Amino acid sequence: MATRSRNKAKRTLIIVLVAVIVVVAAIAGTFIYQNSRSSGETVVRLGLVGNSEENIWDAVQQQLDNEHANIKLEYKTFQDGIPANQALSNGDLDITAFQHYAFLNQEIKDKGYKFTVIGETFLSPLNLYSDKYKSVKDFKPGDKVAIPNNATNLGRALKVLDSAGLITLKDNTTANPTTDDIASNPSGIVIVPNDAPSIVSLLPDYAGGIVNTNFITDAGKSPEDALYAPLVKAGDKTFQPYINVIVANTDQKDNPTFKKIVDAYHTKPVAVQVEKDHNIPVFKY
Repeated sequence: MATRSRNKAKRTLIIVLVAVIVVVAAIAGTFIYQNSRSSGETVVRLGLVGNSEENIWDAVQQQLDNEHANIKLEYKTFQDGIPANQALSNGDLDITAFQHYAFLNQEIKDKGYKFTVIGETFLSPLNLYSDKYKSVKDFKPGDKVAIPNNATNLGRALKVLDSAGLITLKDNTTANPTTDDIASNPSGIVIVPNDAPSIVSLLPDYAGGIVNTNFITDAGKSPEDALYAPLVKAGDKTFQPYINVIVANTDQKDNPTFKKIVDAYHTKPVAVQVEKDHNIPVFKY
């Protein structure tokens, strides 16, 4: 009985100690947060899609720290850009950095968002990948190729297929072509629109897929694995709609804190990180 009582007492003591540790940790976390706020640090909630750009924004944070800007970037990660824009509009985010002009403009048109671009970042390649083939010449009639199903990336993906010679568009300068704009399909491929984040997982079953660079890197792959990559030039006006941007609510477009963040982004160390992540900087530094 004595042994049983001692064991019970030990278990009770362990439970109490664990509870104390949890309470102390919570108090410490609250203290750190309150201390950072009281010291004048400004927390900016940044909306991202996936984790691929965190290295870039870590470099931005380092620049802000070097400048003693007293600004803390707090990442909020989403699986898709649509809820990220909703969060920005609702005030749950301060800025976002995941979308290009074409996607942003379509969102504004469809939903009436009051958003303003406060800075440009980079061009991200949109390439054709395949686990099955080594050349675009290997595609056969009936092969399924997945492309993003949102309007802007669908149009851009069709331009990639046109550039690769798998299809021919009636006019490849159209901003957002649809499948109705396909003039011919000499390869005989079957184009299947899918949610952009899911396309990487479809590659084992499909003949190919056109995937955003951030989803490729999030999946542990490299843009260098692309079966076909169209030549991307930052200064080429045809790529202007696909420049990624930092976005704020219009009533906050002149926020001085946000300007400091954009200025920190437009620096050489950040440009170096952008290039390491297989993107093309479009800003001067």
